[in-house]
Amino acid sequence: MPRLRSSPALFTLAVILVFVVLGLADRHVDLTGQVGLGFATWLVLLAALRPLPLERRVQTLLVVGVATCMEVVGSILWGVYTYRLHNLPLFVPPGHGLVYLAGISLSETRLVRARPRWFVVAVAACAATWGVFGLTVLPRFDVGGAIGVSVFLFFLWKGRAPVVYGGVFFVVLFLEVWGTAVGLWQWHAMTPGLGLPMGNPPSGAMSGYVLFDIVAIAVTARLLRARAAARHGQAPAALAAEPASSR
Repeated sequence: MPRLRSSPALFTLAVILVFVVLGLADRHVDLTGQVGLGFATWLVLLAALRPLPLERRVQTLLVVGVATCMEVVGSILWGVYTYRLHNLPLFVPPGHGLVYLAGISLSETRLVRARPRWFVVAVAACAATWGVFGLTVLPRFDVGGAIGVSVFLFFLWKGRAPVVYGGVFFVVLFLEVWGTAVGLWQWHAMTPGLGLPMGNPPSGAMSGYVLFDIVAIAVTARLLRARAAARHGQAPAALAAEPASSR
């Protein structure tokens, strides 16, 4: 794991391979087997978190928590998409953490760090093209996806970490195409209650992941400020206003 963490590109590739193995394995197991896959995925995530700084670990665990809540709403309660066994597989929560870490690692590769603006432009072009294709040439009409793409493009334009969002986009792009292709989950043709046509996968699937990232980054910053304030015996607002040079 330390060797993987020292190479962002290698770590991203390793996470992709984990998802490939999960997809192939899940097709041949029952609920008991999924518990085993979930346990193994948690071990992978914890191993990946161990060498990271506190801030990154907190962000990742917050992504896991927020994403899991949204999975329960989106799949179990709302029924926008359905997993193979009509449940929430136990490998899904830690999988969200790995998606986040892989997206960050992709954004930290040498090529992306050398040309971050071009990377964001390329991400925006890919997302927009996918959205347009969903409205024109793809097998299923994807209005819901087009709305999601619009939200994602807004995040790229106004968000605090567009390069990270871009890295997450490409990881999610692979994950959604792979997951639906091997039957891990399927998106319904119509959004329940809204009647919006959706692709399988919808082009805007990555907008939800970016929402998880935004929440995690914002909440982590507040938690760490409060922690630092407690150590200094100050109110969080006072610490935030204090010049960095004086701390």
